[in-house]
Amino acid sequence: MMRVPFLDLKVQYAAIKEEVLPAIHAVLDNTAYVLGKPVSEFEAAFGREHGVQYCYGVSSGTDGNHMALWALGIGPGDEVLIPANTFIATAWGATLCGATPVFVDCEADSYNIDPRKVEAKITPRTKAIVAVHLYGQPADMDPLREIAQRRKIALVEDCAQSHLAEYKGKRTGGLSIASSFSFYPGKNLGAYGEGGAVATNDPELARKFKMIRDHGAEKKYWHEMYGHNYRMEGIQGAVLGVKFRHLPAWTEGRRKNAALYNARLKDIPGVVTPREMPYAKHVYHLYVIRAPRRDELQKHLDAQGIATGLHYPIPLHMQTAFKHLGYKEGDFPVTEKAAREILSLPMYPELSEEQITYVADKIREFYK
Repeated sequence: MMRVPFLDLKVQYAAIKEEVLPAIHAVLDNTAYVLGKPVSEFEAAFGREHGVQYCYGVSSGTDGNHMALWALGIGPGDEVLIPANTFIATAWGATLCGATPVFVDCEADSYNIDPRKVEAKITPRTKAIVAVHLYGQPADMDPLREIAQRRKIALVEDCAQSHLAEYKGKRTGGLSIASSFSFYPGKNLGAYGEGGAVATNDPELARKFKMIRDHGAEKKYWHEMYGHNYRMEGIQGAVLGVKFRHLPAWTEGRRKNAALYNARLKDIPGVVTPREMPYAKHVYHLYVIRAPRRDELQKHLDAQGIATGLHYPIPLHMQTAFKHLGYKEGDFPVTEKAAREILSLPMYPELSEEQITYVADKIREFYK
C-alpha cells in the first residue's frame, strides 16, 4: 500500500535546507529578531511580484484580515459582506473591528463569492466586501468592483490561498483597495511558523498599515492611533525570502499536478474536478473535487493510505460562533451543498505522477 500524505513539508524543506539555514543563521548572528532587513527585502520582492506599491509583513494572515478593515475605518455598527464558504479567519477581520459579518452564497463552479448575490445583501450599514480567492482561484473581481464603486463601499481581497494567482492577467493582491495574505506553513508560500502580509497601492492606507502593526506609531514612542503588535519576525522574513524564489516553479508544479488529476479523474461518474474559470490562473492551493457519498469515499481513501481534507465542512453561517446572527440551514444552499460534497485531495509541488495515479485509481475502485 502506498502512503500519500495530504501535504509533505519535510520533502520541501530537504530540497531547500542548504539555502534556508544560512538565512536563519544570519538573523541569529545579527540578532534582528523582529522586522529588520530580511523582512523588508521580502516585502519589496513580494509586493513587486503582486503589483502592489506597498507591502508589509505581519504576524499572521488573520491579523492581516483585521488590519485591512481596521485601516479602512471599519468599526462597530458597520457590516462587511463575506462569503459563507471560507475559513473563519476571513470573518474575524470584521468581528475584531467590532463590525458584523454578513454572509453571501458562493458560485457552484468557482466556490467563490457570487457577485450576483452581493447587491441584495447591501444595506446603509455596509462598508466593505471581502473577496476571498478560495483554493487558489481568484474571485470574479470586475462585477464586484463595479458594485463596490457604484455603492461607494470598499472592496478588499483575502489572498490567503492565492499567491501568484492571476485575474485577467493581473496578480491578486492589487485588484482592490487593500489585501491580506497568509504565510501559514501549509500555504503555497509558507513560513516556518505564523506569518502574513497586507498590501495596497494607496499611500495613506499604507501609512496606517505600518502604524497599526507597530502599536500605532510611525516613530518609536510616538503613538498617533490605536494599533497592535502585528509585526513579522525576522526569521520568518528570512525563510520567506528564500522560499519566494522557488514559488514560481512550485506554482507550475501544482498546476501540472492538477492537470494530471484532471486527466485521471475525468471519466469517473459523479466526480466533479475543479473548474479553472476563463478569467483566472488557478494556483491550486487545494485540489478540491465534488464526490457522491463523500464521507464513505474519504474513509475508503484513508484505509488505502491516502490523506484528504475538507475545506470546509461547516459553512460560516452554521458555526456556533455566529449563532447570534440568526442564520439557519437553507439560507445559502450552494455553499451548503458544496460542504456536503467537497473533498480535498493531496496537493503539493513534490507530489509524484505515481502518487496521483494511485489516488485516482483508488477513487475509481471505490465507485466501481
